[in-house]
Amino acid sequence: MYFVDNQGQLDPSVNIALETFLLKEKILDEPILLFYINEPSIIIGRNQNTIEEINADYVEANKIHIVRRMSGGGAVYHDLGNFSFCFITKDDGDSFRDFGKFTKPVISFLHSVGVKEAELKGRNDLVIGEKKFSGNAMYATNGRMTAHGTILFDSDLDAVTSALKPRKEKIESKGIKSIRSRVTNIKPFVDEAYQNLTTEQFRDLMLLSIFDVETREEVKEYHLTDEDWKRVYEIREEYFGNWDWNYGKSPKFEIQKHHRFPIGSIEVRLNVEEGHIQQLKIFGDFFGLGEIKDVEDAFIGVKYAKEDILAKLKELDIKKYFGNVTAEELLEELY
Repeated sequence: MYFVDNQGQLDPSVNIALETFLLKEKILDEPILLFYINEPSIIIGRNQNTIEEINADYVEANKIHIVRRMSGGGAVYHDLGNFSFCFITKDDGDSFRDFGKFTKPVISFLHSVGVKEAELKGRNDLVIGEKKFSGNAMYATNGRMTAHGTILFDSDLDAVTSALKPRKEKIESKGIKSIRSRVTNIKPFVDEAYQNLTTEQFRDLMLLSIFDVETREEVKEYHLTDEDWKRVYEIREEYFGNWDWNYGKSPKFEIQKHHRFPIGSIEVRLNVEEGHIQQLKIFGDFFGLGEIKDVEDAFIGVKYAKEDILAKLKELDIKKYFGNVTAEELLEELY
């Protein structure tokens, strides 16, 4: 097996592009192990509706990255106290969905540093008792597969809860929904000798354990070339670094919201497909001039993104149609 060093990259869109490159294009003669740590981010499953999974206000306020990965499964929160492991190998026809095969070396390492209760439970979660510290997923293509998971070592668990708690408006879609579990960091469970390690140091210990060596120099490694990195960034631009992939690939969905303003109640119902508004209906007991259908029609085809919706609202004579309400206030109803 080869280890690939991501050279300290913290951008999740680059790291997931690197994993995709190693899976689809960099065919080595042995399996590959990749680790990465991401800046605060939410990694969305391939078949999920992004809007359903995130707390959009919290995400925006805290500048959290949103990246849709290639594999299925649920949304997970990453930060600098969390690291991911990826085993990339040939799909032999027997290993896909065999999470035990790929998590076994991880669990073995955790037992060796004192986390004796760590175990695979259910289909794809690593837990301590009833608390989850690692979610795992797989993706296969063209005879190759990746099995990847996260390790909550010293993450901000309040941020995990806040970032993955969507607002309560009614959303209906066919996207795969995450199952929320109680989560825990593993740092409190490791032996005293490892309590003061950073996330990077703990990850490096796991690397040595998986390769069964004493020093970093003994780890068998494939060194990425400049051409490799060039291709990684091309993949990032095509997929993980753009809105169309991270948001626009969400399944078709409907949103229904209602709010009472001083000028009266406003209810909106939105149909969104391929990331763009396909239909908007506005109801309420507000007093306005003109046809509200003009407003509804103006939003057809607009990207379902906060800045695009606000720009469209500012093009319209909001007070004419609704009374004394601002574009920013109406934005809360439309996004």
